Amino acid sequence: MTYRGFFPAVLFGLSTILVIALSFSLVVSIVLSFTSLTEHSVQWVITGVAFVTMFLGGTISGAKAKEKGWIAGACTALLFSLLTFLIQYLGYDNSFTSEQYMYHAGYILAAAIGGIIGVNLSSNK
Repeated sequence: MTYRGFFPAVLFGLSTILVIALSFSLVVSIVLSFTSLTEHSVQWVITGVAFVTMFLGGTISGAKAKEKGWIAGACTALLFSLLTFLIQYLGYDNSFTSEQYMYHAGYILAAAIGGIIGVNLSSNK
């Protein structure tokens, strides 16, 4: 595979994150609709899947970038956090809470670690 650049790799990782997040959101909403589970009862599952999703998005962006994986992963999570902030701020007129800032810092860390692993998985050595 040829090297296509840093920004497309980050966008590919972001696309992966969005597809996984939307798919999981659909599954959780269907489960919550047809069972007696509450949103509070699946909170830890949602949080775990969010971190795994960020890790996978970072891994994919690092693998596509083929260099500077931690930056590719962190940029992927930063774009996701920016998109989330813009939707929340412009759409719902709310800013991030301190808890959300901590979650998004964790997302950036998880994606950066994923980017490091992605670069190492994509190397042909």
